[in-house]
Amino acid sequence: MQALEFPAYDFRLKNSENKPYIFDPIRKKFVHLTPEEWVRQHVLLFLIQTKGYPASLINVEKEIKIYNTKKRYDIVVFNSDGGIFLVVECKRPTVKITQTTFDQIARYNLQLKGELLMVTNGLTHYYCVMDLEKERYQFLRELPKYIIK
Repeated sequence: MQALEFPAYDFRLKNSENKPYIFDPIRKKFVHLTPEEWVRQHVLLFLIQTKGYPASLINVEKEIKIYNTKKRYDIVVFNSDGGIFLVVECKRPTVKITQTTFDQIARYNLQLKGELLMVTNGLTHYYCVMDLEKERYQFLRELPKYIIK
């Protein structure tokens, strides 16, 4: 897999039936290693090891309903009170981050109501703080470290 714009992390990898797998620390199992999964796993370790977010507050690839359509978000980080703090959308490195990507996470966030958004393809990262009342976002230079509320 290609190098990404994240710190270097140690991953648990294995091959099974000639397919690569990577251990997901949140789902606590090996998952098929696709380019998007490579980005997702980097984001998880970035959140946990670099930004200090508790693994117990992180959820990965859960189904949500948006306009009667089933969708799956990549990563959600909850507040200690159960509200959603961060919604993350991961794309494989060959996918350019465009307005369509932001529209996708914005649609998800209409349902999720996260305070922050992160969009990444592993090479380029965008962080936004949400104004839920005005349905707008403002870009941040970096994702804040975890702070106990």
